[in-house]
This record gives sequence, C-alpha cells and structure tokens, in this order.
Amino acid sequence: MSTVETRLAVLGSPIAHSRSPELHTAAYRALGLDWSYGRFDVDESTLGAFLDARGGGWRGLSLTMPLKSAVIPRCATVSETAELAGAVNTLVFDDGGPRAAAHGHNTDVDGFRSALREVGAVPSRVDLLGAGNTAASAVVAVAGLGARRLRVLARRPERARPLADLARRLGLDVEVVELSSFVADDEVDLVVDTIPDGRHVHVRYPADVRARATLFEAVYDPWPPAMAALWLDVGGRVVTGLDLLVHQAVGQVRLFVRPEDEAVALPDATLVGIMRAALGVSSGH
Repeated sequence: MSTVETRLAVLGSPIAHSRSPELHTAAYRALGLDWSYGRFDVDESTLGAFLDARGGGWRGLSLTMPLKSAVIPRCATVSETAELAGAVNTLVFDDGGPRAAAHGHNTDVDGFRSALREVGAVPSRVDLLGAGNTAASAVVAVAGLGARRLRVLARRPERARPLADLARRLGLDVEVVELSSFVADDEVDLVVDTIPDGRHVHVRYPADVRARATLFEAVYDPWPPAMAALWLDVGGRVVTGLDLLVHQAVGQVRLFVRPEDEAVALPDATLVGIMRAALGVSSGH
C-alpha cells in the first residue's frame, strides 16, 4: 500500500529568497522524517485558490509577507498569540485531506523572545521602526520580556495607531513619531528595525548607543542592511532576521510534528544548531 507524502511549504510573495526550505528540510531529516518542504509564490489574490486546490498530504504551511493577516479569515481557529498580534505565520491542518480545517498560529512572537534571550538582551526602552505584521509580533514579544516604553517610528504615523493601541493594551508607555522627523537619542536599549527598503537610512543613533544597545534587524537579505551596518561598524550587538527565522521555525516544527509521527526526540537547542548549520550561519550572522 502506498503512503501519501507529508507535505509542507512556505507561501509568500516574493518568495524566491526564502531560506525556510533549507532549515526545515534539515530539521525533518534530523528528526527521522521523510517530509517535503517547498516554497510557492502566493499573494493575497491567489491565496484562496492555492488553499482550495492544495490536494492531499499537507500537514501545514509557513506564511510570510503579505499573507499573515490575509489568511486569518481562512482559519477555523486562531491561537491567542496570533489573535493578539493580528498575524498568522503558521497553518496546521487537521489531517492530510484536501478539505481539512486550518488552524492559525504565530511563532514569530516566541521567535523574537528566544532570539533576544539567546544574547542576554533585557529590553526596557524600545524603538520600533515600522508598523506592519512583523512589528506587531515584536510588540507582543518585548511586552512579554518586560519592556516599559515603546517609541514607534513610522513613515505614516496614522497607520501606526493600531500598533500603538496594542502596545497600550499590553501595558507599555507609547509614543508614535514620524520617521522623517525623528532625531535619535540615547534613551533606548533595544532598536527593532522591520523596514525592508532602506528609506530610514537617515536615522543615525550615536556611536555610544550602537555600542551599548541591541539591534534586532528583521531583514536578512541582502545583508547587512543600512542600520545593521552602522551597528557592526562599532562592534554593536546585532540579532538578525535569520536568528528570528530559525527560532520561529523551531516553533513551527513543534506544531507540525505529532506524537504519532514517532520523530527522534531532539531538544530545541539542538534543532536551532541544526538549522543554523543548514544556513551556514551562527548567532548574529
């Protein structure tokens, strides 16, 4: 009797740059699971058609831009963390059937926290550049790590209002600043940069801040982005988008793998090492 291949993939647009297939494939191989993990260029307009036509064998999906909010209406359930962040980066299907219910999760939040804990960062005063889905997950993450104050630096401050409302609900003191008028100071110990296109390159933190504060640079391709280059010039501590990618992927693996799969038992730290080796990187690049 033939068995149906267990399938997984990452969806987004653009998607050719994604390194998720490398690290997931390495993880399942180490777990003794002969599963496939691919990538598909899917945007909001084609997401529904992809899900409806996916066929059998699918265990779940990883989701990246621009799908993390668009997929929510397709979820039978949404985890508390995903609902809070307004972003789903993981779908888990009930079974391998083509019409199996999809359950939405967010592993980005725990990925942020794990990556920051790994380098010993203890954020209290946070500057957040950008106001999209990645930024929302970052807000939930830093609130859970004990941050007290948040400055949101946005190109269009009016679009940051939902993010500011979320931060206030989580107990943070919040200020929204227009990015083009922001003048960097030393009142920060964590900078989170989620802006991918370099329009914020005029933001210049003093050298002593870059040497002391942690930069979380969500972008990893191309590397290094402008903000990370400034931090690295003074030997500052940089947590990278690949660190986030690896840690959130460990969370996805834990959601995809079930007891009946009889996978090899490996601790999270071992999976992190296996995934980093597959990418050819160490912590902080």
